[in-house]
Amino acid sequence: MTVETTELSLPSRIETVAVAAAAVAEFVSRARISEDAAFGIDMAVREAVTNAVLHGNKKDESKFVDITLKSLPDAVEISVHDQGPGFNPSDVPDPTAEENILKTSGRGIFFMRSFMDEVDWLIRPQGGTTVRMLKRR
Repeated sequence: MTVETTELSLPSRIETVAVAAAAVAEFVSRARISEDAAFGIDMAVREAVTNAVLHGNKKDESKFVDITLKSLPDAVEISVHDQGPGFNPSDVPDPTAEENILKTSGRGIFFMRSFMDEVDWLIRPQGGTTVRMLKRR
């Protein structure tokens, strides 16, 4: 298995979600990821990039969403970085709680955690949040 790394830097526009998803689809195809795993990766990446554009960078087109894709021997690792002020993932309400079930938003982190094997966040003191997601083969 060849280790491959791809890096993207995309503007903070909602169209970036589709561009990122297409790039990730090509990447996971080359990495020979199963169709089921590829579907989950697609959903997780769409959520992470949407959060970076909308919540992190507040659609400020002078800010970028940086995406790093790594194909490792035993996994695929995807990192999505925004240039926003950062946040605490534990402050995000649980979308499965009774009072949140009917809300139309707030499920992105839940989806990322559901579809990926590992999800963690790095809040940088100089600004910006990186979500790192890992899907094992």
